[in-house]
Amino acid sequence: MTKNNGKKIPSREECDELMARYSMLPNIREHSIQVMNVSLAITDNLRKNFIIDRGLVIAAALLHDITKTRSLKTGERHDATGGELLRELGFPTTAEIVEQHVLLKCFDPNENLHEREIVFYADKRVLHDNIVTIDERLYDLIHRYGKTEQIRELILQNKGKVFAVEKKISDCMAVNLDQAIGSAAGNNHC
Repeated sequence: MTKNNGKKIPSREECDELMARYSMLPNIREHSIQVMNVSLAITDNLRKNFIIDRGLVIAAALLHDITKTRSLKTGERHDATGGELLRELGFPTTAEIVEQHVLLKCFDPNENLHEREIVFYADKRVLHDNIVTIDERLYDLIHRYGKTEQIRELILQNKGKVFAVEKKISDCMAVNLDQAIGSAAGNNHC
């Protein structure tokens, strides 16, 4: 565990232990690792004047689907229950990001870039463990989870926010965003 600016953040080893303890399925684990890779490809290629907590990005990316396995049986909202679990474990800062990886609540295109936006966006670029376009990922989300018109509408409404986050991130990058993400495909940046 690390403490950055007083924030308690699980280490990479602790994240691995938590993924095992909460029986994260192998495919969900691989997805989470690829979300971490994409998140770090962004974080590591930001212009120098952006301050992002790399350890927090790693932890939040790896743990964003910590309760996804059980949600497949219970039908619970894994973003909410993942946040609750991480709060109970003493990781409130990581919990805040996990709670917003499905629907980003606090987004202002004119504010500084935040870790929650990076993890939210990276999750929208990873389908299973493959890096894809936003349109491909949202099509998959509609196909798999769009059981009702209301859910499909929410997914489509979220698309605009994903593109707005993408623009914000692109504007903060020292290199081309797609090139940075493309380099993450087989890399483990950790």
